[in-house]
Amino acid sequence: MTAELLERDAAHALLASETERVLAGAGRLVLVRGATGTGRTAVLEAAAEHAAHSGLRVLHVRCSREDTAAPFGAIDHLLGSTDHRLGRADKDADRTSTRKDGDSPAQLWRLLRSHSSACPLMVGVDDVHLADAASRRWLADVARRIDRLPILLVITERSQYDVSPQPAGVTHALSPSLVRTHTLAPLTDDASTALVRAAVPAASAQWTADCVRAGAGNPLLLRALLDDLGGAPHQAVPERCAALYPGAYPAAVSWWLDSTGPATARLARTLAILERTGPENALDGLAGLLAEASGSDPARTRGWLTAMLRIGILRPDPAGLVHYAHPLLRDAVLADWPAEARRAANRDASELMLRRGDHVEAIARQLLDSETVGQSWVRRVLRDAMTVAVRGERPGDAVRYMRRALEEPLPDSERQPLLTELGSLEYACTNPSAGIRRLSEALYLPAEPRERVHTALALGAALADRGELDSAVSLLRSNESELTGHPELVRTVRVASVALSDQDLAARRDAYQRLKDTSEDSQEAVGAAGRALLVRYAVTAGAISARTAMTQLRELLTQPVGPLEEPFLLGTSAAVAQWADELDEAEWLVKRGLAGQSPLLLHPMHQVLCDVRAGIAAARGDYGRLLAEYAEQDSRDHRAEPTDVAAYALRALVETGRLEEAQQLADRFSLDPALDSWRMNLFRYARGTLRSAVGDTTGALHDFLECGRRQSARGVVSPVVTPWRAAAAECWLALGDRPRAVALAHEEVRLARLWNTPRAVGRALQSLASATGGQRGLELAEEAVGVLRRSPDGSELVSALLEQGRQLTGADRRNRARECLLEAAERAELLGAERLRLCAEKALRAVGARRITAALTGAEALTSSERRIAELAADGRTNTEISAFLNVARRTVETHLTSTYRKLGIQGRGELQATRSVRGE
Repeated sequence: MTAELLERDAAHALLASETERVLAGAGRLVLVRGATGTGRTAVLEAAAEHAAHSGLRVLHVRCSREDTAAPFGAIDHLLGSTDHRLGRADKDADRTSTRKDGDSPAQLWRLLRSHSSACPLMVGVDDVHLADAASRRWLADVARRIDRLPILLVITERSQYDVSPQPAGVTHALSPSLVRTHTLAPLTDDASTALVRAAVPAASAQWTADCVRAGAGNPLLLRALLDDLGGAPHQAVPERCAALYPGAYPAAVSWWLDSTGPATARLARTLAILERTGPENALDGLAGLLAEASGSDPARTRGWLTAMLRIGILRPDPAGLVHYAHPLLRDAVLADWPAEARRAANRDASELMLRRGDHVEAIARQLLDSETVGQSWVRRVLRDAMTVAVRGERPGDAVRYMRRALEEPLPDSERQPLLTELGSLEYACTNPSAGIRRLSEALYLPAEPRERVHTALALGAALADRGELDSAVSLLRSNESELTGHPELVRTVRVASVALSDQDLAARRDAYQRLKDTSEDSQEAVGAAGRALLVRYAVTAGAISARTAMTQLRELLTQPVGPLEEPFLLGTSAAVAQWADELDEAEWLVKRGLAGQSPLLLHPMHQVLCDVRAGIAAARGDYGRLLAEYAEQDSRDHRAEPTDVAAYALRALVETGRLEEAQQLADRFSLDPALDSWRMNLFRYARGTLRSAVGDTTGALHDFLECGRRQSARGVVSPVVTPWRAAAAECWLALGDRPRAVALAHEEVRLARLWNTPRAVGRALQSLASATGGQRGLELAEEAVGVLRRSPDGSELVSALLEQGRQLTGADRRNRARECLLEAAERAELLGAERLRLCAEKALRAVGARRITAALTGAEALTSSERRIAELAADGRTNTEISAFLNVARRTVETHLTSTYRKLGIQGRGELQATRSVRGE
């Protein structure tokens, strides 16, 4: 027997045994059954080879559909090899006369007996299910007579569950004692793996596993696939037949389908279509849908599904959902189905699923490949599916649904907003260039004024984000003149153009001057959002205090404002509230602003709100949340220009001591000197902090001074945006230029006192203390610490404590210095500010102190920060109250309590009060 036939030893052993029996003079019928492609023919050929080597004469015929027209066509072919024993004319005459008399079966039987008397005989009949009815009856009759003759009759027959019931098999009317039956099972995964590895020894485990699944336990399909792949395991097994050459695999699948009959082939192809339906593909839910969609009998459909699972064509996934064994197999099932038939099947399936009440996305997936329907339910389904996809944060799916909706015949009133939404999603998530084209198309379609403003805002936001600020502002201003009679819409586009102009020096000056002039003529013409922008402009110019700014903004927030204007009012107010250290209020404004944003529409204030949210996290020292937000944003888009979130993330990486990652982030963006925007400047400042942390003082000074130059050119002099003077003063001091350091620090203090928030004032005082030194420096450092204890920014307090500790060390007040530095180290640890913690450790060692590593569990394992938080929690304070009391983020409190519970071996807050060791009792 040949070694290429895997897992067929039982069949070979049976046939070998029956061969020996024939040599002893006793005949038998052996029936080899199996599904298409399982190797019936190969087993028969191996049996014939073995029989010939054993001394048997072999007669062989392969039946086909073409032979069914003539009675005994298969037997004529089978016994044709005996024609040389008769003259051709005599034989033809004899058979003709015999058939006329109705004795042809007997004549054929006598002919067969005559040959067996001369030599033991093996008669092989392949694919007997394709033979004509007369030949099948004759073979069954032969099986009844050969038990005492040296004839081994080996018949192969297709045995596979089809939707249309097949005729009874050739042995249906025979006694079981007259036939030995063997059914060929599909190859196991182990056997298939061995076959793949024998063909491609260098194949990886994944490549091999993919081949095994695509082969579906069918030797025919697996060998055809290996022929197409050509032994190239360095490439992934494709999921589409178009990647295969020369196409043996799809041809084999097509042949397999043809053998099943048209009803089963349609069922199989319909299943391939329905595989898109998603979670509804469980066997119980699928059978009814598949039967109705293909026009098949439900019971036979369920039987076919069960049979295909059993032979490996279908496989359940871990969730129990039924799929073709590999995507390539599914594609091959559809390969030779005409495109028109596929589209029609998709449409029929979608309509059927709609009537059944299936999930909206399952229906939409069918519509993706269907022909145009032209009915309102299609648009409704696709829009609902798009909404579900957006909520599930799957913008790619949402884009596909919207593109398909645009293929339907739509009035302009529906097409225009759909194009706006599609362009917004494409720009934000998949294809920015395509998004801008869609938005531009939408802008010039007839639309209601409100829809037109939605489009203008989205396109303006996209153009500004791509660096085409002039085009964005020009677009908005041109729309302003076209909205006569709609004052709310005019105010919206006017405010939007001003908000976007913040990114450019010249545009900013011109825009704010126009806004100011308009406001002086009529405050109603600029609205609450426009007036909020003017407050923000005054803040950055250092013209008003935090208290004045917040009073004005809170009054504006009480005024009625339209839904299109509201995001500008909320975003502007949130930014100023963040600068004013009103972080809770700023956070509430951000949440309110983002909640009102449609995920389907680009908006100029969306990124502003995200940037403010990041600024709040940075002010609280919540580095983990900040870095997580940047990672989420970075996974969605890869901008050429950094956002504020990226700048805050860079500073967070520096503060947490992850300097290599910080350098990688800094290197991602090229700060082109020719480009000038608010965000670029903030990132430039963040890069300066990185350079300072790694010892590149000159490079840091360049970044800080360049940041200041660009801000000053914009009229932004307040330190609320970037405290570049304080940072530059530290660099000048490190480089030995104290006069310049003092001058910058004094100016920082002056401007900070105008703004008058603890964070700004305390930070400026610390810088001046460092630059001044001596007794005055010590006094300034102490004042800075006192002021910053009222600030929400824990990292600024740590920096001030470090400076106070250094000043005290210089004044030889080591005990007091030790206290300041220990507090700085503890607070830095609490914040996760590794850079500051290491600075504190270094300063502590300089004054002769050292920190002792605690035990891993028990009360002694608690750090001072953990102990302090646990004590407050044991006293009944909430996490929010603890975070406010200690000036740390709420998440930091939660992290330290979780660590405390683990070290103390308790389950939660309720057990803290009973744990006296928390207080050291």
